[in-house]
Amino acid sequence: MTARILRNPIALAFLAILLLVLLSATFAVVPETKTALIVRFGEAQTVVNRYQARQDFGNTGAGIIARWPFIDKIEWVDKRVQSVDMEQQQVLSTDQLRLEIDAFARYRIVDALKMYKAAGSQERVSEALRPILGSALRNELGKRPFAALLSPERGLVMQNIRAGLNRVADQYGAQIIDVRIKRADLPEGTPLQAAYQRMQSAREQEARSIRAQGAKQAQIIRADADAEASKTYADSFGKDADFYDFYRAMQSYQITFVNNGQGGRMGASNIVLSPDNEYLREFRGRAR
Repeated sequence: MTARILRNPIALAFLAILLLVLLSATFAVVPETKTALIVRFGEAQTVVNRYQARQDFGNTGAGIIARWPFIDKIEWVDKRVQSVDMEQQQVLSTDQLRLEIDAFARYRIVDALKMYKAAGSQERVSEALRPILGSALRNELGKRPFAALLSPERGLVMQNIRAGLNRVADQYGAQIIDVRIKRADLPEGTPLQAAYQRMQSAREQEARSIRAQGAKQAQIIRADADAEASKTYADSFGKDADFYDFYRAMQSYQITFVNNGQGGRMGASNIVLSPDNEYLREFRGRAR
């Protein structure tokens, strides 16, 4: 019988194909980047090359595995970081602004057996996390004004969203690594222009407040300086009244004759006074 099969090329080819099918259904190669779940009649039996944090490459348990042919099947789970994109949606902030939000989350399957029992496949995990990400964003951003997304407070917002999403992801054997907002804009049209006008009005009001505070401080400084100058003049007058009169007269002459009273150029106008005028008494010397 064996000799007859060996002499028949068709039978030999059929036997070789049957052997290859049997071998492929019995053995499989598990790569380093994937976890293999051996499933028998819908029940997970064995987990090969499971995820372990900070595991050295090459010591993960990957390689050739054997299973019962045509009875066991393999469910593959990617150990690498996965990404789930949220569909763009509107979020209402506390300052009644409708924001167009576009975000995504990165996650990793850390418990393949738990994932299989909860979702059945890795694709279903992404489908389950997508609406939860949108809900977490709406809940968190609905508690804050639009300006929070433009300030350092944005980091805290992302942490809160990640923590809330991670609690749900744990039910699927997943771990949220990061959550990011790709785009957070106001809708085009009237709401956007109204928001710009409110922001401009707020900044102008803030600028007026700062200028008013500056003017107030300037008045206080000038008043203190004038008071100090008056005190200095008073002390000088008390020590030497004649010198004080002379000094004040010289200042008056300089303003009147040199600067023309307004800081203008010399010779802008003419002044005619009698030599005996009381205003010119300092020019007559001490004998007056």
